Amino acid sequence: MKKLFLILIACFAFATTAFAGPVNLNSATTAELEVLNGVGPVKAKAIMDYRVKNGPFKSVDDLEKVPGFGKKTVDKLRADLTVTSGAAPSKVAGKPKAAADKK
Repeated sequence: MKKLFLILIACFAFATTAFAGPVNLNSATTAELEVLNGVGPVKAKAIMDYRVKNGPFKSVDDLEKVPGFGKKTVDKLRADLTVTSGAAPSKVAGKPKAAADKK
């Protein structure tokens, strides 16, 4: 029974990551990065450290600047990664001009 339970958990974990969509390098947690094939705790921490030191990634190719990631590794991960900023659009930009002029 214990083996069956472990198999079900493994299947669930795989299914949720397979359909989760690309991981955003600029907002992913360490746990989210570790789900990627070939990224363990050490590489996930390296990504987090790079983000803190250098700011957001501008492209997936920037991952090659992180220690432990070469071109081959980045190419394997490319389909599973994105680098959107994730920032919400500004509400001020959507105000009509007349409303903005009334101060």
